[in-house]
Amino acid sequence: MPKGFQITQQFRPIGKEGYLTVLDKNGNEKKIGIERIHMEEDTCKQLHLADCSLLDYNRAGVPLVEIVSKPEMRSGTEAMHYVEAIRNIVVYSGTSDGKMEEGSLRCDVNISVRPYGSTTFGTKVEIKNLNSTKNIESALDYEIARQTSLLLSGTPVQQETRRYDEASGKTVLMRVKTDAVDYKYFPEPNIVPIKLSDEFVNDAIATCPELYDSKKERYVKLGLSVTDAEIILSDIKNATYFEGGLANAKSPKGLANWLIVEVNAYLNKNGIAIDEFPLKPEVLAEISNMQEGGFTHKQCADILNAVLAEGISPKEAQAKLGIQLMVSNDDEVIAAVNAVLDANPQSIADFKAGKDRAIGFLIGQVMKSAKGKFNPAVVSKFMNIEIRKR
Repeated sequence: MPKGFQITQQFRPIGKEGYLTVLDKNGNEKKIGIERIHMEEDTCKQLHLADCSLLDYNRAGVPLVEIVSKPEMRSGTEAMHYVEAIRNIVVYSGTSDGKMEEGSLRCDVNISVRPYGSTTFGTKVEIKNLNSTKNIESALDYEIARQTSLLLSGTPVQQETRRYDEASGKTVLMRVKTDAVDYKYFPEPNIVPIKLSDEFVNDAIATCPELYDSKKERYVKLGLSVTDAEIILSDIKNATYFEGGLANAKSPKGLANWLIVEVNAYLNKNGIAIDEFPLKPEVLAEISNMQEGGFTHKQCADILNAVLAEGISPKEAQAKLGIQLMVSNDDEVIAAVNAVLDANPQSIADFKAGKDRAIGFLIGQVMKSAKGKFNPAVVSKFMNIEIRKR
């Protein structure tokens, strides 16, 4: 800090003795204790290059929230999931955008290795300013292996500060600490302690937006798979768009499929984000509902493309493309199938002679006679049944 010291709420934290539930490396739930959460001043940004270090003082003195966990994580995977859980909370509560690569969320980690059965922690090594959850996992796993190798060879671990070099996948020494640092903490006389009333705390809880875990649980209850729910929730803008269509969607699962597959393909192709997608969520829900109402996925995809290309409504696109609702009435389909079979005895003989392509021709003739209004899957089903009766 330019003034030579850092103001912190070290002695009077806003919160303490909390926990987060994360998944360990075996996929089992595990509670990680939180010692305290407090405010303190940010320091300058440090950028370490090959031959120099650059200092950016633009954010020095800006308040930040520091969350100090208890030493209860046992792998890089647990640490990664812990930071992901924190990021999900701050993003979905509207506290922060959670962009680690831009410095909105950062992580320092301390690692110590000890022999099995030991109750005393080993020598602590700190890794500074990890800027992605993947780097957290990789840096910790490398450092655990490095310290383990040192101890097994009889070499003591030095107390030091290191950084993670993403290119090499290794931690790199920054400075050695000969002993525990004496930070000389003392109360800042110009800042009074912050006291949060029960009313303030309860109001904050009551007015907090729905958080990641609650949304995920609700989406799964609506019929989405865990994977689909996590894909949608991976970006809060995606989740906001999905929420916008839910009220009008007959099938939340169907709407999710359109968002995850077709919409994401369009976004990737055009290099845009979901908030730049030209269709309102209600329109996507309308197209999803058309599939639920009997139109094929191919028909609905054609409608979607027309809507995107011409800026017309789904109903207008349907009329312009001449798309008709698929007829799945069994009796009507069976009658059409038998009519085609009656008119094509040679194709029946070819099929019985082992020429499987014949049935494809017959299905095509049924679809042609119905002018595309039959569901192809239903036609195929009854064609396979009726041809075997001949």
